[in-house]
Amino acid sequence: MTKNQFALRRNLIHPAKRIVVKVGSGVLTGERYSSVSDDVVEEIAGQVAILVDKGKKVAIVSSGSVAIGSKTMDVARHGLSIPVQQAAAAVGQGSLITMWARHLGSKGLTVGQVLLTHDDLANRRRFLNARNTINSLFDFGVVPIINENDTVAVHEIKFGDNDTLSARVTNLVEADLLTILSDVEGLFTADPRLNKTAELIEMVEDVDDSICAMAGDSSSRTGLGGMSSKVNAAKEAARFGTPTIIIPGATKGSLLTALAGEKIGTFFFPNEDRMSSKKHWIEFTLTSQGTIRIDDGAKKAVLQNGKSLLASGIKSVKGNFESGEAVEVAGPDGSVFAKGLVNYHSFELNRIIGAHSSDIEKILGYKFYDEVMHRDDMVFFTGGQGRN
Repeated sequence: MTKNQFALRRNLIHPAKRIVVKVGSGVLTGERYSSVSDDVVEEIAGQVAILVDKGKKVAIVSSGSVAIGSKTMDVARHGLSIPVQQAAAAVGQGSLITMWARHLGSKGLTVGQVLLTHDDLANRRRFLNARNTINSLFDFGVVPIINENDTVAVHEIKFGDNDTLSARVTNLVEADLLTILSDVEGLFTADPRLNKTAELIEMVEDVDDSICAMAGDSSSRTGLGGMSSKVNAAKEAARFGTPTIIIPGATKGSLLTALAGEKIGTFFFPNEDRMSSKKHWIEFTLTSQGTIRIDDGAKKAVLQNGKSLLASGIKSVKGNFESGEAVEVAGPDGSVFAKGLVNYHSFELNRIIGAHSSDIEKILGYKFYDEVMHRDDMVFFTGGQGRN
């Protein structure tokens, strides 16, 4: 890391007012790989209290409920069926929030429990309600303790791991910094627990294919996501214009060291072209429900001329979706280059394919919008660069 890069890193860290701190199971359980360590929670809580005392607003994304619950129920941590995992989460979540409440409470702080599923954030109204709730907690000096609601989250509505959840929370709370407390020192050129020659990467300017290849899968027996999910979380946060730092969570004082701008862990720089919160939500939180294929003229209009997508440029519609849902947009060759919120149901679009906006009402008997997809509700993927 050059002096200029280090200076830029510190300049991005120091002003951070809203901070998401993700704490994984590997950090909380330590080398014992059994249940959550009270000492580790106490150490992290102490650092969070210092940050809050300095005027920072900190949201903690904490794993650990299944680890605690499986220990209490005397069942193996891994290989559990979904119902048993949910039962373990139900048993463990109370103990987990109690630990955070006790140790942050000893520092004069109050905690608030926030349990989320993917569906909660995919619904725009619920997303904004969750944001308002967390903002109110911040206003009262309360530390939100956020976790996935594993007791009800089946595969279809799960984030998958808390690294992904932490990236989504970064948008939810409009954070200035995402810190991921890991059971390793940061991103290495290879897994340091398997390869002794692996070297720590101090700084990542862009998460490209080579960085993703380095991440690989974790050899941890407790965590779900591994380093690959942490790198993906950093990439997602970068799109929102938020830097990420992966640090050794079990090392005493590591969080304060990172926030002081000292050399520790792996720092991921944010993208310069920051996305709006809504567009970030569309790209990363929403699942595409179908695909609209358009002609060359329409593609040029939305990519190069900053226009909205009209029915006249549509060639075909795939999937069953409703108005307001996320749909991908593909060019004539079928390659997807954009995603956005559609203004018409799929059955309506199939009736107005190729039609001019002025003819929509004649065909359907009504017209909600001139645009099939408004420019403000579209995001463009790398390789099909449009203006966000």
